[in-house]
Amino acid sequence: METKKILVLCTGNSCRSQMAEGFFKKYLPRWQVESAGISPTRVNPVAIEVMAEQGIDISGQRSKGVEEFLGQAFDYIITVCDHAREVCPSFPGKGKYIHWSLKDPDRGYGSPEQRAEEFRKVRDEIENRIRQFVKEERT
Repeated sequence: METKKILVLCTGNSCRSQMAEGFFKKYLPRWQVESAGISPTRVNPVAIEVMAEQGIDISGQRSKGVEEFLGQAFDYIITVCDHAREVCPSFPGKGKYIHWSLKDPDRGYGSPEQRAEEFRKVRDEIENRIRQFVKEERT
């Protein structure tokens, strides 16, 4: 089986793209999966927490800038926020660009439990999209 490469992009590479990287590595373990941000920050602790609830450890992942991957070819470049889509750089090769407009779970929620619930909603949406991606890729 051919090894394919995926790059998942968002703004801060702290939540959505990190969770997507974790799920892609679970569902497509032979593929090379990376995530990056337009303006990288850090891996959000709530993202780590809600992914651990699903048995996926992303605590060893790090927030990376998109600059680290410029000049590399990918089979898929997936943007998971509208800002990343708008400013996504071009990558060499014939990679397919896919956009998933996902809500930022780290924006404006009150209590820690409310924040965690927003992260869970986005986490579950990401997993559903990746399951569909995997199903389509294998057919």
